[in-house]
Amino acid sequence: MAARQLESVGLRPGETLSRYGRTIYPIGFDPHRQLLVERRERRSFEERVSDTRRAAALPHGRAQHLVERFPPSRGRTGSGVGSLYHGEGREELLAMLYIVIVVESPGLLPEVGDLAWIAELGEDTALDTACAEIDREARRLLDQDPLALWSSIQKALTVAERIVDGQVRQEAIRQAALLSTMMTPRLGYAGEPYVPGLPVAGARQILDALLIVADDGHAPGTRVRLLTQPHDARSATIIGARWGSSGPPVGYLVWLDGATAPLSARPDDLIVLADQETTPR
Repeated sequence: MAARQLESVGLRPGETLSRYGRTIYPIGFDPHRQLLVERRERRSFEERVSDTRRAAALPHGRAQHLVERFPPSRGRTGSGVGSLYHGEGREELLAMLYIVIVVESPGLLPEVGDLAWIAELGEDTALDTACAEIDREARRLLDQDPLALWSSIQKALTVAERIVDGQVRQEAIRQAALLSTMMTPRLGYAGEPYVPGLPVAGARQILDALLIVADDGHAPGTRVRLLTQPHDARSATIIGARWGSSGPPVGYLVWLDGATAPLSARPDDLIVLADQETTPR
């Protein structure tokens, strides 16, 4: 049945329905990101262990690890897609999300001793498996509207400042000050006031790519073409994923080339173009 479905949509060589396969680091249009990704693939064992030790340290160590693991990128020129995995304060927002989980969902937290042991393997994916529940919960938190998200973070930081765990408490105090800065009005170049806000889009894209490592799917930046009217055969860029409680993405947010707004698509409505992965496995 799957073979008949693939044949019916007129796949070209190297293409696949987005329901199948995996793209973690899409071939992009940012040579600096490409260099960072390739350099990361060449790390020594000692460097890998150093990275996983940091990734095992919740909340801030893992946040820092993820921001470096999925560096900023940008869309194809003329596509209408701007920055991806971007936004000032991504690391801080991710750390705040993990603090929310510490406060609201402590049962999801892996054992500290288990994380320390796994970190010595130097394998990102082994640590991802141990942190799968908290990473997915962090991504779910980002689906809240901005005001609800800000409120959740603020309440969690207030509680965490009184937590016995010294590392979490100190991090909560630091993040509370940063949150206040993020939400404080500033003056723009023309003298108009604005609030920087939380870098939700960039943090979402980082967590989308992370969840795809274990559960398959196609990370933001992946080039696709659509199968449904009125957009049949038009090219687009994936800019986000929609997640269920488990498994791969249940849908994608895509940006049609030259469009002015994104649209939602089901995995069966998208064809992933050939040769999209930077580091084939």
